[in-house]
Amino acid sequence: MGRVRRYAILSDIHANIEALEAVLRDIDTQRIDDIVCLGDVVGYNAAPVECIRRIRSLGCRTVKGNHDHYCSSPEVNLDDFQPNAASVIAWTRRMLGDDDMAWLHNLPMQLTYMGFTMVHSTLDCPASFRYAFEPEDAADSFNCQRSRVCFHGHTHVPCIFYRPAGGDRNDIRLFGPADGKLESGNYFINVGSVGQPRDGNSEACYAIFTMDGMTDLSIAFRRVDYDLETAVQRIETAGLPERLATRLYKGV
Repeated sequence: MGRVRRYAILSDIHANIEALEAVLRDIDTQRIDDIVCLGDVVGYNAAPVECIRRIRSLGCRTVKGNHDHYCSSPEVNLDDFQPNAASVIAWTRRMLGDDDMAWLHNLPMQLTYMGFTMVHSTLDCPASFRYAFEPEDAADSFNCQRSRVCFHGHTHVPCIFYRPAGGDRNDIRLFGPADGKLESGNYFINVGSVGQPRDGNSEACYAIFTMDGMTDLSIAFRRVDYDLETAVQRIETAGLPERLATRLYKGV
């Protein structure tokens, strides 16, 4: 039997350096072997350069999120975007240097690492950035999944999609972010958001995935308090939309 390995799974940091640093401090207490990032390092909050460089300093495997894509693709027209998102994307583009833009642009859409899969949105069309809120939204991802477990983000809402072994391929069940051992079958797990939670809890969210070999697997979700006031002050100082600050307080 191989050594037990523990992975910290981060997603949707969204330029919130205060939340990211608080999560990294928590990770330091958890006997973690490696960190992976499911994308959207930038967007919505006011420290994009700091977050890119902190993630890069970790050397962790990272996949591309929609904000990473749009912020590093100046040719993408923002006229059809929701106004708050468009204004932050345009502002972020102005903040990033060429090297940071190139790093974001060259991130892969999905990765398989140590037997599990990483994607920002869905596996069937990762470049379309579809949302998976309900079991039917996750069905095509399960059909494309080649590993027992795939981690994703994008909705900012932690949850577990589960398809039992030997069952109907459309038998997909949705659970809240419960900790525990993973049963036989396939899992499509949303680890929530570090930098802009939307599940009614303002604390930063990430997950720890534990592997004892390839069959004994478990998941634990972590919530971490952080210096929200400083994150809000950064947004206000940068002149970003006020709603981006108020939603941090509410976790929506």
